[in-house]
Amino acid sequence: MIQRAKHQSAYAERFACGRGDALVVVDVQKDFLPGGALAVPGGEEIIDPLNRFLDKFSRLGLPIFATRDWHPRSHCSFREKGGPWPAHCVAATPGARFAEGLRLPSRSVVVSKASDPSRDACSGFDGTDLDARLRKAGVRRLVIGGLSTEYCVRATALGALVRGYSVSVIEDAVRALDPGGGRRALDELAEKGAVLLRSEAAAV
Repeated sequence: MIQRAKHQSAYAERFACGRGDALVVVDVQKDFLPGGALAVPGGEEIIDPLNRFLDKFSRLGLPIFATRDWHPRSHCSFREKGGPWPAHCVAATPGARFAEGLRLPSRSVVVSKASDPSRDACSGFDGTDLDARLRKAGVRRLVIGGLSTEYCVRATALGALVRGYSVSVIEDAVRALDPGGGRRALDELAEKGAVLLRSEAAAV
């Protein structure tokens, strides 16, 4: 956890959302949870915090987006193809499904990424129409949680920042493959202007 003394200005103790805000749930898929092909330690712990925000955004009728890895079986990131990862989130397989217990409303917009077998994509903006959909919906701020902190959450948040969106990251609704890498990713995002908040703020 980032020390508040270091990034006090980056923290939000209270959170009010409204028109112009969208929730982005990053890759909360079964293969990234315990028992999955590429399990993130503690990945299941983010579901309750995310559900607090999902309930809040759903209640207010605000946009909700859910990104997912949607790999072909021959994806370049897989070890059998020379990549760093075990095969995971293969399109239309059980491991690519969203986590059980995640309360995604039926109206949520699903954004599939990394479906080109020759090209990896961590960011929800990479090779997708996410930016166009957000702008069409009049979104100016993204609230982000998901898996994993140092890879797809970081890349999606940075992608949003460089495109001019304000970004808030739900600190207890992200988990990292490597805790040290996760802390560094949150430090980096805070230094680049992202606001860090906790799911308790969703009650405000």
